[in-house]
Amino acid sequence: MRAEWGLVLEKVVNHHDHNALLELFELLLTEDERSAIASRLKVFQALLKGELSQRQIAGEFQISIATITRCSNYLKNMTEEQRDKIKLLILE
Repeated sequence: MRAEWGLVLEKVVNHHDHNALLELFELLLTEDERSAIASRLKVFQALLKGELSQRQIAGEFQISIATITRCSNYLKNMTEEQRDKIKLLILE
């Protein structure tokens, strides 16, 4: 599975054309999958910023508490170094 995911990442990283990248994601992912990824990204960003409670995140982004809790638990199980890397990737 890792080899296949590596191929996906390689294709994404090598696209520098925004429109081509949109087309690629539309080909590879359904609308629901794209929406789920975007929602998950919003949750991780909000949790890492630490400015809102889980309930506030749920209300503001219309995301289930269960999804927010899963994301929160994932972050809690990361090392400080891993969290710092994730912050660099998605907060800047």
